[in-house]
Amino acid sequence: MKSRKNRTKDERGVNSVTLSLRIQPRASKNEFIVLESGGIKVRLTAPPVDGAANEALLRFLAETFAIAKSHIEIVSGHTSRDKTVRIRGVSEADALSLLKNEGK
Repeated sequence: MKSRKNRTKDERGVNSVTLSLRIQPRASKNEFIVLESGGIKVRLTAPPVDGAANEALLRFLAETFAIAKSHIEIVSGHTSRDKTVRIRGVSEADALSLLKNEGK
């Protein structure tokens, strides 16, 4: 699975980045893994029940990018392990740099 990263501006002219993520719930710890294929896997400790994994994903991304949860939107894949997420207030370059440093 390839990671899709798009640099766009929202309606207020704020930078945003769109990421395609593969989620692994019930992991031993929250972490990013950058795959050899270029995809991004997010391991989360939360179970995939009643939206717990989605909430954990939003919280983890907000902490990682040091932004409010309200700036993160799950665009597609609410009930799937494959999700598309839009993050406002983060440039593509900043997101890529941070993910490369975080994902080992």
